Amino acid sequence: MTNWLITKNNSKVNLLDIPTLEMSQLRSEIISQEKRPVGFFGKDWGFGTTRLFVILADDDNGELLISSAMFSAEQKSYESLTQDVPSFHIFEREFYEQFGIEPLNHPWLKPVRQNQDKYEFFEMKGDEVHQVAVGPIHAGVIEPGHFRFMCNGETVYHLEIMLGYQHRGVEDMMVKQPSNQLAESICGDSVIAYNTVYSQIMELLKDIEISPKAQLIRKAALEMERAAIQIGDMGAVAGDIAYAMGSAVFGVTRTLVINTMLEWSGSRFGRGLINVGGVNFDISEDEIKLTLKTLDKVAKDVDRMAKTMLKNSSVMSRLEKTGTVSLEKAKEIGLVGMAAKTSGIPLDTRFDYPDKWMKELNFEKKPFKGVGDVNSRFKLRYKEVKESLSMVRKILAKLKDYEKEPVLVNSNKELSKDSLAISIVEGWRGEVVHIAMTDGNGNLSRYKIKDPSFNNWYGLALAVRNNGISDFPLCNKSFNLSYSGNDL
Repeated sequence: MTNWLITKNNSKVNLLDIPTLEMSQLRSEIISQEKRPVGFFGKDWGFGTTRLFVILADDDNGELLISSAMFSAEQKSYESLTQDVPSFHIFEREFYEQFGIEPLNHPWLKPVRQNQDKYEFFEMKGDEVHQVAVGPIHAGVIEPGHFRFMCNGETVYHLEIMLGYQHRGVEDMMVKQPSNQLAESICGDSVIAYNTVYSQIMELLKDIEISPKAQLIRKAALEMERAAIQIGDMGAVAGDIAYAMGSAVFGVTRTLVINTMLEWSGSRFGRGLINVGGVNFDISEDEIKLTLKTLDKVAKDVDRMAKTMLKNSSVMSRLEKTGTVSLEKAKEIGLVGMAAKTSGIPLDTRFDYPDKWMKELNFEKKPFKGVGDVNSRFKLRYKEVKESLSMVRKILAKLKDYEKEPVLVNSNKELSKDSLAISIVEGWRGEVVHIAMTDGNGNLSRYKIKDPSFNNWYGLALAVRNNGISDFPLCNKSFNLSYSGNDL
């Protein structure tokens, strides 16, 4: 397969080894591979040229395929991939927005982030069709986003979501002044996932191997983050259907988990815990005992409340068949993470691209049967909370084998030259992807980030079709996507 460089997750390759094809050939190659995209981005290659890098995921074999194409200064278009592989729709829009190279015949070529000057919304005509505009300023304390509903009476025919209100230029900042503090600030509810994936990227480029103890602490923190957010979101779903008991119990229970993170690191969200070279804080034996005791209570409380909710006919009437995304549509538009799993796509990079601990600790991928509705998304959260708490218990028990190891090793090393590093971490929403490049002097020259929300916002738009407009807040909470993770 000379047109692709095949590698693994958490790997570094030489830029000179990545094939460069004509765009028409690369397009044909992508279509023939039938793999899903995890990276599709450009890099200014000098003298007016642009190099497009494409990274495809082979989830069945745990491999990543990398190739590229070069665009001359005069070459300002190519035939869109989205016509044949719809999951490229958002990637091609972003590439066009950043480099001005147009994917011809793209069915929905609109801005991703640079929206505020001119944005043409989809219009529906008819005497009984009306529009409802919500945001970008919202009644709750949430981030900005504009939602434009096309309705007939209470029924939503189409929802268009416009983001980009807080485009911060994170990728450029990462090139100029990379740091753990910047990484953990990109998406505030995924501090551990983002700080882990950034640290792994830098460790790859610096040829740093962190201790097994530090690896295990990171892994435990990631599952604590998953459990905390999923519990909180179960409460948010309960709140949106006016099930006050569920909202209160899940809210209090989430606090138990994040307060445990406070004991570990001094921050309820794990800020400052992870550093390039390992972690900044050890977990003492007393902290482990207290954590295990807390997790026992958390597991019992979540179990009791979830089972009570799911037996309630009023609750089920609101959750079942609301906000459904079919398996076919989920595959077509390229959903990832939670949104994908609840529609029947078993994507989970913890298991599809496992590190050594997944096998050593006997963590197994357990199937989930969902139909893509709010009920499925609630039940998956419940399942993942139980699994994450179980994983944390095993990880903390394993820490005893590495009691005398350091938690942090020297990270004051130079970056590798002419390299591309890729790391994928399964955050609670789904895969967080970071890709970094260095030039011939060993300086960062490109830093690419993909949050799972980048894939999944369009899934929310599809979920509300043919639902009542009053169901939108519930659908929205059930996805709980990131504005900041999309806007970057």
